[in-house]
Amino acid sequence: MNKNKTKTLTLFRGLANEDWMAVFAAFTLIFLTLIIRDSVPKLPLFFGSKEKWAELGVLSGFISGPNLLRLGYTYGIFALLAWAGLKIAGKPASRFFVSFLLIVGLSLVSQIISTHSSIKAINLETVFFSVLIGLIIGNTMKLPDWFRQAIQSEYYIKIGLVLLGTTVLFNSIMKAGALGLVQALVVVVSVWYVAFWIAKKLKVDSEMSIMLASAVSICGVSAAIATCGAIKGDSKKLSYIISLVLIVAIPMMILMPYLAKWMGLSQEVAGAWIGGTIDTTGAVVATGTIIGETAQKYAVIIKSAQNVLLGGAAFLISIYWTWKGKGETSEKTSVRLIWDRFPKFVLGFVAASMLFSFILTADTIKQVGDSLKGYQSIWFSIAFVCIGLETRFADIFHADNRKVMYSFLLAQLINVAITLAVASLLFR
Repeated sequence: MNKNKTKTLTLFRGLANEDWMAVFAAFTLIFLTLIIRDSVPKLPLFFGSKEKWAELGVLSGFISGPNLLRLGYTYGIFALLAWAGLKIAGKPASRFFVSFLLIVGLSLVSQIISTHSSIKAINLETVFFSVLIGLIIGNTMKLPDWFRQAIQSEYYIKIGLVLLGTTVLFNSIMKAGALGLVQALVVVVSVWYVAFWIAKKLKVDSEMSIMLASAVSICGVSAAIATCGAIKGDSKKLSYIISLVLIVAIPMMILMPYLAKWMGLSQEVAGAWIGGTIDTTGAVVATGTIIGETAQKYAVIIKSAQNVLLGGAAFLISIYWTWKGKGETSEKTSVRLIWDRFPKFVLGFVAASMLFSFILTADTIKQVGDSLKGYQSIWFSIAFVCIGLETRFADIFHADNRKVMYSFLLAQLINVAITLAVASLLFR
């Protein structure tokens, strides 16, 4: 009996950590949404939709009774799930709900700003404003200790990443066919290695180098987040990489359509080129649309194919990181050590992707897809407010980060050249 109790306690302790709690929270949301799929409540205004506003009068709908009710139960469920996970993981949560409510308020502000028509026109995403608002407040005010209970950026990011798995469907690769898969694999592997090599040559530390390489080669923000989780990286370094991704995407959106037309690229080649180089999905769609409908289709398919590789990439990176002894200790590498350090949220990401790729029907996915994508966006927004609150401006503008910026820009230029060559060979 005592042995059974000991085994049960050992199993519980193994599951009572941040990674498994993130998987639990995400799948609770997924299953709740699937259970009530025929009557899934609408998301709050401006979340998970194409809505945008230009005049303040439009915002009256945001503070209407029905929308405030939707905000209340959406964030109420989120708060309960987050609190329960932290409590089970043994983290202090006595004043969690008050501090979480304040962070949610800041994330709502970033969401409203990002849906303004002028911001939509340049495709600056919510996470950019979430980080910016957090940075301003965190660097101008002294945050009380109780407020820090809800500043759990890595936890929220992991929940969002598991939910991201519901939108990364394996049949996207099938639509692209063998050529799309070949491009995704060739570009990701070659560009990742080149970007990592450049960063190391410029004396960027290993942690920052590996996040930078993933962001440039795979799928931008999501890849940087997944890699940070896989290596248990510094959230301050992650916020800097994400800022580079979002800022560099803007001139690429403007220049690449003109370059494609100037070089006389077909829409297929131009779309594959854009999908493989621009690092945010929203920017990929917008840029492809400028060239034409066919270019947009190919751009989205190639980007989706690269997104599907995210789970496998995080898995391999975590094993590499442990094998090279980059973790917290210099223990001898073993299967047990790899499993202990392996980011369990990646398993949740893959499970969610498998569920939506092979088990659920197309009608079911259509019913719940927008809601789950909206939930994912909300978690990321909350997470990046927290990252901003934890980050000091001095860290961002430190002289050492110039090397990171130079590495990122050079790696992105090489990414543009390699992807153009591969796309031209495969899709001409």
